[in-house]
Amino acid sequence: MSTVLRADHVTKTYGSRSNARTALDDISFQITEGEFVGIMGPSGSGKTTLLNLVATIDEPTSGHIFIDGDPILGMKEAKLASFRREKLGFIFQDFNLLDTLTLRENIALPLALAAVKAEELEQRTHSVADTLGLAELLDKYPYEVSGGQKQRAAAARAMITHPKLILADEPTGALDSRSATELLECLMGMNKQQQATIMMVTHDPFAASYCQRILFLKDGRWFTELVKRGSRQDFYQKIIDTLSVMGGGKDEHL
Repeated sequence: MSTVLRADHVTKTYGSRSNARTALDDISFQITEGEFVGIMGPSGSGKTTLLNLVATIDEPTSGHIFIDGDPILGMKEAKLASFRREKLGFIFQDFNLLDTLTLRENIALPLALAAVKAEELEQRTHSVADTLGLAELLDKYPYEVSGGQKQRAAAARAMITHPKLILADEPTGALDSRSATELLECLMGMNKQQQATIMMVTHDPFAASYCQRILFLKDGRWFTELVKRGSRQDFYQKIIDTLSVMGGGKDEHL
């Protein structure tokens, strides 16, 4: 499998030299094609900083990040915008759907912005909607559907361009347990059936148990790594045990 994401000795420091705070300290890792990887750690561990760097929202103080072999540091804004649109898909905790557009229009928006022909746009919209159980809801507006359905529409929008990497930021954070389970089953299905590569930042051990591999951050450094072997229930318990060692129980917001 090819390497989709590679970070080499990434450091991120905020503030002036006399009052500097290191959010990430010499971070290196890889995610290969078809992996579903979770990022976990206590509050202030650097999870959000890492996500922002990979998402090209921020730049590292030192080190390099490559996505699909392309170095993202130093890209000019026009190329960066095109790169985000073509290579990255985003799923946010608060859905980020436009209430003035139907679910169909929200899902298809990335293709519309890329000037994809109408016939292909319609075919791809229906295909991804079928995959995520949204076919009967395409003509509804976001305010007419549940939170779980909104988040599945957001996942469909992230998937429709066939991005190299999907970045999910606490995607179950605003959902009830049933809706969260439905979304996670959909993400796991996309990962297994379509080889979608997903990096998910989460504080929730239940959500993390759907991943194949978990990377744990503490104080801006890697703490440990867990790889799923056996059942999801066993993996969940290992995640709980690791968080306990780190100082975070399952009910603590990490």
